[in-house]
Amino acid sequence: MITESHVTAAQESWGQGVVAIGALLENFEACKSYATDFLDSHYAFGLSKVLFKPTKCSQQQFRATREEALSYFIAGDDRACNEDKGFALAPWTNVRFENTGIIIDEQRAIAMGNYYFTDTDGKEAKVEYTFAYRLVEDSLLIDVHHSSFPYNTVELINA
Repeated sequence: MITESHVTAAQESWGQGVVAIGALLENFEACKSYATDFLDSHYAFGLSKVLFKPTKCSQQQFRATREEALSYFIAGDDRACNEDKGFALAPWTNVRFENTGIIIDEQRAIAMGNYYFTDTDGKEAKVEYTFAYRLVEDSLLIDVHHSSFPYNTVELINA
């Protein structure tokens, strides 16, 4: 049975993984290898459909494949989506989750709230998220990832 502590542990691991990807920026091959392992250990690509809507994308808003998700996190010369700049390469020094709520069933959990990405200057970027997890062999794997910036009326008026 999934517990809330399983979900928060999965979130902590995900955040540490994003930070670790950016820490490898100077060695792109090591970064790509780590990011590939990160996707395999945190997402259900290859096991089920994954609905992935990353924060910073507008041309190709949804990423249905592992390759497209990798492109979002690290970009690179062989990126799958031209708009990708490598979100995880910022680099971030910390990621923390503030859950608004968690829904738990026997084999699934859904968490929603804000997560905060800290840059190298100590500034935090606030992002809204919804992650759905499925239990696979004692691991929680993400099969729904929706992430967006908070609603901003000023930006919409000036657009």
